[in-house]
Amino acid sequence: MSDTILTDAAAATAFRRLVMHLQHRTDVENIDLMGLAGFCRNCLADWVAEADGGLTKDQAREIIHGMSFAEWKSRYQGEATPQQIARMKESVAKNADSH
Repeated sequence: MSDTILTDAAAATAFRRLVMHLQHRTDVENIDLMGLAGFCRNCLADWVAEADGGLTKDQAREIIHGMSFAEWKSRYQGEATPQQIARMKESVAKNADSH
């Protein structure tokens, strides 16, 4: 897919909507996102920090989570099951240097 298909304005609007959606859906844990999509809120925040160049990973994670990662983790993240970890590892292996 060419980057010229999507305008910066459309991409920015869609990105903001994705962030709002992820902040709203606290019932969906990062481990489950990793298992299904090969990325999670933390990955997204890390990409934002890399793209910005002026944000730390912690600052970017606060933007994506809507609060500090430590607070988000204590509120919404449970202990990962062996099945979740296995699914995540299988999914992440498919990423193979794609980003």
